[in-house]
Amino acid sequence: MYKIMIVEDDAELANQMKKHIEAWGNEVFCARDFANIIGAFTGFDPHLVLMDISLPFYNGYYWCAEIRKISNVPIIFVSSASDNMNIVMAMNMGGDDFIAKPIDLDVMTAKIQAVLRRAYDMSGKIPILEHRGAVLNLNDASLTYNGEKIELTKNEFRILRTLMENKGKAVSRDTLMIKLWQMDSYVEENTLTVNVTRLRRKLDGAGLTDFIATKVGIGYIVE
Repeated sequence: MYKIMIVEDDAELANQMKKHIEAWGNEVFCARDFANIIGAFTGFDPHLVLMDISLPFYNGYYWCAEIRKISNVPIIFVSSASDNMNIVMAMNMGGDDFIAKPIDLDVMTAKIQAVLRRAYDMSGKIPILEHRGAVLNLNDASLTYNGEKIELTKNEFRILRTLMENKGKAVSRDTLMIKLWQMDSYVEENTLTVNVTRLRRKLDGAGLTDFIATKVGIGYIVE
């Protein structure tokens, strides 16, 4: 079963697409807040996005570019403007395929299945971690929040990855020490405190206040 996100402001068409895709055993989410597609994307964490080009607030090209900052998830553009220029633009913006309106639901399904096979039969799930709208890309060790990339050092990435993989659970300082320096020489424990302090400062500066909490006598937690 795959998770498919539909970004289409024609509610009737979106519902038709949803029912047809669900009939093949997939889970489908239709976006409703067209001013915050990234929030919906990170919350649902889909395997594929069907993206209309003409949307309220920002067009599909804009949202494709924003998604590409944090994920390589397949995106299929949907548009009634099926001329060559739009198709070329869609591919250049990071799209994986293009479906012209009026939509033939069987053609849509065939294209979805083909793109999913190409994307996941060999490579598996796109590796990202998300919490409170912050997205940690495990491919390039970057953190993105509100469309802005936050540069992380190697140690900061290892700390954040470990905490986000265990969100809701306290992670001991010993566990973090092992994760930090399993490939390096031993470093004094105080260095962990320094790294966490610097990471918190970066997160606070990006608007992620109190993202990492301290569990006295245990370690740290993301919750």
